[in-house]
Amino acid sequence: MIKLFVGLGNPGSEYEHTRHNAGFWWVDGLARQLKISLHHERSYQGLMARTQYGGQTIWLLEPQTFMNASGTSVAALARFYKIEPAQILVAHDELDVVPGEAKLKLGGSHAGHNGLRDIQAQLGTADFWRLRLGIGHPGVKSEVIHWVLKKPSPEQRTLIDACVARSLLACKDLLSGDFTRATQRIHTSKPARPKPPRPVQTTPPFAEQIPKPASDTPGQ
Repeated sequence: MIKLFVGLGNPGSEYEHTRHNAGFWWVDGLARQLKISLHHERSYQGLMARTQYGGQTIWLLEPQTFMNASGTSVAALARFYKIEPAQILVAHDELDVVPGEAKLKLGGSHAGHNGLRDIQAQLGTADFWRLRLGIGHPGVKSEVIHWVLKKPSPEQRTLIDACVARSLLACKDLLSGDFTRATQRIHTSKPARPKPPRPVQTTPPFAEQIPKPASDTPGQ
């Protein structure tokens, strides 16, 4: 089961609505769902909340160390409470997933995401869960830094918010450790294109054989 839910982002009002803060948006949504409030915890350099669920203690964390040093906050809390890496879920923005979609995975590469890179370095392993919230890619690598630190368009923000709400429906599965069901709930795909209506058939499948008219030429 997941015991520590981490949302990645940058602190400060100037970053609040930028794409890089999608992880914060997700943990904020989880806090509302659990009816708890995050508060600043100096020991872990982040906003933290703790509650009980199913007889187990769970933690919510939003590192306030800025993205590149997220691991400092995560590792401090995980080590103090003896939370294993496989019991940690990190929600973060993902360039390689389109807005409106999310992907759940265990372990893997940080793929250049500085928050994941630092968490991996501080924990000493990549074997923690990731919830990859799609923000799309600008199309040009040189524009990535500007892209993640800008606000999404209203249309994209609507898609991301809907994705956050939909993926939060998997929280009970994540808390119970049913990752197969959680994956099924979270993973989204483009809706199948509706099949075109079948043309109305005006003649029966096998046209009635109409006898040819008798020839005018007398038979031999």
